[in-house]
Parts: sequence; C-alpha cells; structure tokens
Amino acid sequence: MSTKVLFVTGAGSGMGLLSAKRALAEGWAVAAMDINASGLDQLGNDSPRLLKLVVDITNAEAVAAAVAHCEQELGPISRLSNAAAIMPLGRLIEQPQALINKIMAINYGGFVNVTKAVLPLMIARGQGEVISFASLAGHWPVLYMGAYNASKFAVSAFTEVLYQETRNTGVRVVCVCPPMVATPLLEQAKATVWPKIFNVLPAISAESVLDKIEQVLRGKALWVFPGPVTALAWRLRRWLPRTIWWAVRKIEGQ
Repeated sequence: MSTKVLFVTGAGSGMGLLSAKRALAEGWAVAAMDINASGLDQLGNDSPRLLKLVVDITNAEAVAAAVAHCEQELGPISRLSNAAAIMPLGRLIEQPQALINKIMAINYGGFVNVTKAVLPLMIARGQGEVISFASLAGHWPVLYMGAYNASKFAVSAFTEVLYQETRNTGVRVVCVCPPMVATPLLEQAKATVWPKIFNVLPAISAESVLDKIEQVLRGKALWVFPGPVTALAWRLRRWLPRTIWWAVRKIEGQ
C-alpha cells in the first residue's frame, strides 16, 4: 500500500507543526510548508518522508509550484491541512489598513491559493481530504478581533460552499472551528491586545483539536467543533446574537 501524503501549511508552529509531527509519527509522508524556515527545522532533517517547503502562501505561483514539487517527490496528496494564519488583534478603527489587508491575504487568500492548487488533483483522482482551519471566530465576531473575524468568516463560508460542491467527487471536506487553542498564535494576540473575553473562555489543547478532526473525518459532517462548549457557543451566536453582543460588551467594559 502506498504511503499517505499530508500537505500542511503553517507547519512551522502551532496546529500545522503538530499535524506534521503526528502524521510523520504515524508513517505518513509530509510536505510541510511555511514562510519560516527555522520553524520547519523543528521537524528535523533525517526523514525521507519529509519535504520542507519555505514558501510565501500569498504567492499563488509559488504555492502551485510547491504542490507540484510535493506530488513529484512524495506522491499524490492524500490530505490537505490549511493551518497557516496570523492573529494580531486591535480595534478596526485603529488597526492600519495594511495590517488588516495582510491578515486577509494570509488567512483567506493564502488558504484559497493552496486549496485551488490541490483540490483539482484530488477531484481528478476521486479521493482526498481537505481540512480548513477556520475558528469559532469564523462564526462569532468579538471586539478587538474584527480583522481576524473577517478572515475566518471568509474561510468558513468558502469551505461550506466547497463542501456542497464536492459532495459527489470522493473528496472529503471539513471546516475546523475551535475556540482559543493553546498554540503560539495566541502570543500574537498578547503582543497586541488581549480581549477580556479570552479570560472567560480558556484555551483548549491542540491535541484535542486534532483528535476531534479525525473523529469527524470518519463521518459525513462539515463542521468540526472541538472543546466541550464550542458547538453550544456556535448555536447561541446563531440564536441570540444581540444577547451575545451585550455579554461581550459587558465583559470588555464597553
């Protein structure tokens, strides 16, 4: 049986790094992509099943070349894990326009670049798995997170439609929407603004997120809601948006 191949973005830290490490430990071949070469070095250098790709995810041509390189070196991509993201926070009226655009370019535009490069190959083969890392923030807007919310709302919407478009292709699509996860991404928030609501909703482990993804992939559902109250929070946002905003403003003292 041929080795399964994981193509994972944001593999230099956080969820992407853990996804790559877990896949390698389970015998997969891994194409690990990140703009941060030193981050990728955490995966080691001694495995013939590892291909490290230092690529700017916002460069569509470079992404397409990386995907082609992966398939040539490791074989057909079995699973795409879109984990690359940045999360500097702040009030929309104060954040520089360039930063807001950068967040969207990486979190959504980069995600689109990779998905569009890999998905046609999977559809042509009639098999594959696409994992979109959105966030509970892709459904629940919060003060100080407007730019990040917008990027993750875009990922959630794109993936929901993609799920419907690919239902009869043999490609499995899921959208992961965790609350805060204990990864280095939170350090970007701490370096800018730390919303008080983050103290109300404690971070869950990255391992629990990956475990939940595997569970949902075995079924037919689109949404992956890791954590004990995430699905409930998603429902409350849909059912009681004004009440949720009242609670958010009260927590933040506004």
